[in-house]
Amino acid sequence: MKKKENENKRVKKPWPTKEAMEQVYEKKLWGGNTSKFYSGTGSHHPEMVNPYVDVLTSFLMSFKKPLTVCDLGCGDFNVGKELVQHTKKYIAVDIVTDLIDYNKEKFKVENLEFRCLDIAVDNLPSGDCAVLRQVLQHLSNTEVQSILKKLSDFKYVIITEHMPEGDFIPNKDIISGQGIRLKKQSGLDVVAPPFSLKVKEEKQLLSVLINDDKEVIVTTLYKFF
Repeated sequence: MKKKENENKRVKKPWPTKEAMEQVYEKKLWGGNTSKFYSGTGSHHPEMVNPYVDVLTSFLMSFKKPLTVCDLGCGDFNVGKELVQHTKKYIAVDIVTDLIDYNKEKFKVENLEFRCLDIAVDNLPSGDCAVLRQVLQHLSNTEVQSILKKLSDFKYVIITEHMPEGDFIPNKDIISGQGIRLKKQSGLDVVAPPFSLKVKEEKQLLSVLINDDKEVIVTTLYKFF
């Protein structure tokens, strides 16, 4: 019996992303000393947030019938809160339980719902449009691939990624956590190998240069059907 217990202890979870992201908030690795939960400058700096909110608002308001949006990796919801009013329903998802509980108490709107899910493992909510804003960049290629397989259930998917400006080798693998592929002079491109995501249409919605124009945050719309 003791031998079996020791064997069980040696079993590792395939993707310890939940623990890594919980640590990000517990130790405030993305800053925000005055906030209980802070998702980093990418979710708070006006230079990055305002143009994004503008283009997403224009996209959402272009439909006669409001869309149901799934925000996969909503973080502290500083960005998502600006978009809820333009949707039929807004489902905000994150992997950190305490963060989701905090958001539920802080943001209460009739058409807003928060869920705690590991989007690489769990089934995704259904909707018209999935939004992943600077989420995939933190994940290993294995996790990214798992998520991408599920996204074709949405008609529209909007992905935002932080990457080097200019030419680079895309999709270098990383260990999931607070860091991103910039450390390897790489960035995520879901239509490039090894992902090679098949889409009906692809359109860049926004490109914001940062860090003395050495880096860029790109938002791309993908249409599946």
